[in-house]
Amino acid sequence: MVLLENDSFLTELTRLFQKCRTSGSVVITLKKYDGRTKPVPRKGHSDSFEPADNKCLIRASDGKKKISTVVSLICAYSNLLRAHMDGLKKKDKKSKSKKTKATQ
Repeated sequence: MVLLENDSFLTELTRLFQKCRTSGSVVITLKKYDGRTKPVPRKGHSDSFEPADNKCLIRASDGKKKISTVVSLICAYSNLLRAHMDGLKKKDKKSKSKKTKATQ
């Protein structure tokens, strides 16, 4: 996993989207990140760690290449996602008449 700066992450994410446009998919995960690099101590051990601000760890993968970054504000990231979400498939809606017959 490659931890990138915010600007380089956005350019690499754009490349992943363009590469997987015709076939394949991009998996994106977001996770709350408090700045710890070590696990939380067990019960009984007091550790007074206060995170400075709310951050998110964003990971993206196309199955072969993995990239990640830590951001505090995700405005540029959300604009990039909106621009590339036009290839999503619509969910099939089931008719309500079948549901009402089953309940009667």
